[in-house]
Amino acid sequence: MNRILTTHVGSLPRPAELLEANARMSAGDISADEFTAILDDAVATVIKQQREIGIDIVNDGEYGHIMTETVDYGAWWFYSFTRFGGLTMSEDVRFEFAPAASESKVQLQPFSERRDWTRFRDAYSDPASGIHTANSKATAFPIITAPITYIGQEAVQRDIELTLKALKANGLSAADGFVAALSPGSASRIGNDYYKNDVEVVNACADALHEEYKAITDAGLTVQIDDPSIAEAWDQVNPEPALEDYRDFIQVRIDALNRALEGIPEEQVRFHVCWGSWHGPHTTDIPFADIVDKVLQVKAHGYTFEAANARHAHEWKLWKDVQLPAGKVIIPGVVSHSTNVVEHPELVAERIENFAKLVGPENVIASTDCGLGGRVYPSIAWAKLEALAAGARIASERLFG
Repeated sequence: MNRILTTHVGSLPRPAELLEANARMSAGDISADEFTAILDDAVATVIKQQREIGIDIVNDGEYGHIMTETVDYGAWWFYSFTRFGGLTMSEDVRFEFAPAASESKVQLQPFSERRDWTRFRDAYSDPASGIHTANSKATAFPIITAPITYIGQEAVQRDIELTLKALKANGLSAADGFVAALSPGSASRIGNDYYKNDVEVVNACADALHEEYKAITDAGLTVQIDDPSIAEAWDQVNPEPALEDYRDFIQVRIDALNRALEGIPEEQVRFHVCWGSWHGPHTTDIPFADIVDKVLQVKAHGYTFEAANARHAHEWKLWKDVQLPAGKVIIPGVVSHSTNVVEHPELVAERIENFAKLVGPENVIASTDCGLGGRVYPSIAWAKLEALAAGARIASERLFG
């Protein structure tokens, strides 16, 4: 390949018709077949839009990740509650990475007690601040009350079939598409009244998610593992923990993910790490340099990470000292979800070139920092993808001639 390929992290703006259908489906006002027909049209359209812009490696926009009427639609991972057995919905709304019985030295606090959210509580509490994070709209939340099992076979098969259908309609193959899935560490952020400790919970999630990963990759698609639990959790420990204790904490999650990936071809796996998608100051984000070696332990072909937002744009320099393993690629964000400003294609090209000069242009795929759906206005999100594709063309001309 004599050019820089382009992709994105997954979530794309949902059309109004799909959002309405999602709500009506959750409320029981339309049938599953009626919803699937609307979803089919939406997936076909969103993949066509990506291709017309010039995005090479595309997906379904995560349109098939259906939420329930009992939870906040803004919570990107809540769809998984319907794909796990062993959960009981409860009014005891918990949001815990690590169950109380965890033996880890790292004990995460409620989200409201994050260090960044504490420092800027005035801003986070003010709806006019631009970074206000409202309390969850959840009226019920899952608690593990029995062994975790995977019951999402029909849902993931629908994701796969609609994606493959749309790829084919656009002259693409399964190798040109990806489907996003949770990591065990992210899936385990729920209440636990069954397992003895945190390690048991994470490994149980790993065993269940293996089935989802295998279904996606058996279909020839790439599975993208979304795992903010690796970087984002750092800020949720208050006071700040010892670095080595935190690295031990995330090692449990890395090991569980690799357990879930057993038997999955590495060339069909990419791993996404981010620091949380809310539009806050992020002053307590852990530096990527402190965890990049852990990230590279994941049995994946590609690693996607934030590299365009103001808190992490400087970190491209760490690849001067970090050796990218042979046969692997990096997929850095070169446009950000955290600002409404649409990046100039020249800036996008410059960011791509910075990485290419350090790890080789053949080992770089240009991407977004995080999912764009729900984070910036739809027309702005699509303009950012246009800038991404334009910048990659400029960088390709300079790097490949």
